[in-house]
Amino acid sequence: MSGLPMNLSKQKKDAIKATAVPPNDGDFVWNGKDEDDRPLTKQEMYESIRKTGGRPKSANPKKSTTIRLDADVLDFFKAQGKGWQTKINEVLHRHVDSGEKPGT
Repeated sequence: MSGLPMNLSKQKKDAIKATAVPPNDGDFVWNGKDEDDRPLTKQEMYESIRKTGGRPKSANPKKSTTIRLDADVLDFFKAQGKGWQTKINEVLHRHVDSGEKPGT
């Protein structure tokens, strides 16, 4: 600043004076009239934060498990690229749907 006095209106001076020292109950000045200007409470802020994105919830979610497969079987499915686990699941579904007992 050059040190020259600024020509401020009374309204601007009052606003600067009012915001020079934050109020005891927060950093915002609210006149109590316009609800849209009211700052959110911490509770309102937490409630407004939502997790968005990601996958939609499945009606039949898959379960994680550990399974041991022969290396050549695993290599075969992995060589098919992305979605290899889903392909293994589809093959197992076909076997289950066929009604054939394991090992027969």
